[in-house]
Amino acid sequence: MSKIIIVSNTSWSIFNFRLDLARSLKANGYEVVIVAPLDEYSERFSKEFEYHDIKMNNKGTNPKEDIKTTIGFYKLYKMIKPDIVLHYTIKPNIYGTIACSLLGIKTINNIAGLGTLFIKQNFVTKIAKWLYKYSQSKADKIFFQNRDDFDMFTGEKLVTIKKCDILPGSGVDTNRFVPSEYVKEDDTFRFLLVARMLWDKGIGEYVEASKIIKTKYKNVEFQMLGFLDAENNSAISKNKMQEWVDAGYVNYLGVSDNVKEEITKVDCVVLPSFYREGTPRILLESASMAKPIITTDNVGCRDVVDDGVNGYLCEVRNAQDLADKMEMMLTLSEDERVVMGQAGRVKMLNEFDEKIVIDKYLEAIEIALA
Repeated sequence: MSKIIIVSNTSWSIFNFRLDLARSLKANGYEVVIVAPLDEYSERFSKEFEYHDIKMNNKGTNPKEDIKTTIGFYKLYKMIKPDIVLHYTIKPNIYGTIACSLLGIKTINNIAGLGTLFIKQNFVTKIAKWLYKYSQSKADKIFFQNRDDFDMFTGEKLVTIKKCDILPGSGVDTNRFVPSEYVKEDDTFRFLLVARMLWDKGIGEYVEASKIIKTKYKNVEFQMLGFLDAENNSAISKNKMQEWVDAGYVNYLGVSDNVKEEITKVDCVVLPSFYREGTPRILLESASMAKPIITTDNVGCRDVVDDGVNGYLCEVRNAQDLADKMEMMLTLSEDERVVMGQAGRVKMLNEFDEKIVIDKYLEAIEIALA
């Protein structure tokens, strides 16, 4: 039985984005091991899979720490003795791959968005590109989650194009995220933003747009759901969030493990991100549930929306344009929004079903291990 390791920078991300893949690999006869830093989600999958903690500073750029991370991967992989490793997120993609190359282990990497590092091009970005170029030359297969990242990496010759393929994001479970009936108890139109509470996710633009809309419409609510991440330089502070809530601009819902329930209750899902996204899962899940969506004409985000068909695209960092698109959504008839939502559902079934992602992984693993 071939042994496969799945690696990410948080147990949370594996639980939320990779668990179905892990289960499918197990169902196909592979022994699956999970490697990720210990957090409150680690125990949730450790009952199904062998699990190993690994120390990793996700936000740091200290060379000494990164060398320690590489050594940590090397020691762990040497002990587990996998046949192939599936890496996700920046540090596993780079340092995990280097460790694998030293041990002669096959690797399949997933470059799922480039985050804050590639928003502003600077000296650190140049170092990151060099590290990507060096490490990915050792990989056996590289998946990208959107065309923009694929074009950038191949265009700048950071990767060999014959190793690469494009996935429809991390895919969406269209059997779980299905359209569902919800009877509203009032006539309030509800927008929902689901993301980590970071400025890069367009939180500021969302709040500004709510101010604009609220001067013209009364029965409109702007909900926000997601972690207030105080450790991130781009994080919204708790005080700032409370200030917005007290002013009546937004309703902060905190965090939830049942995002599906929150999506069901709203009329439109919004993500005005200018973060370097892969393909945002919240947009896939919302469209799969036949909710119209509004997002930015930005890397990763634009792939999910056919403008005017299953939602609207707005300009990046433009609160007024976001408000305009929100007003367009508000003024549609209920029937028009239903048609828009149904178009999103069809798009998810045809282009973004997670079965497409899983099948591509199974094929890539089979080829790598042949």
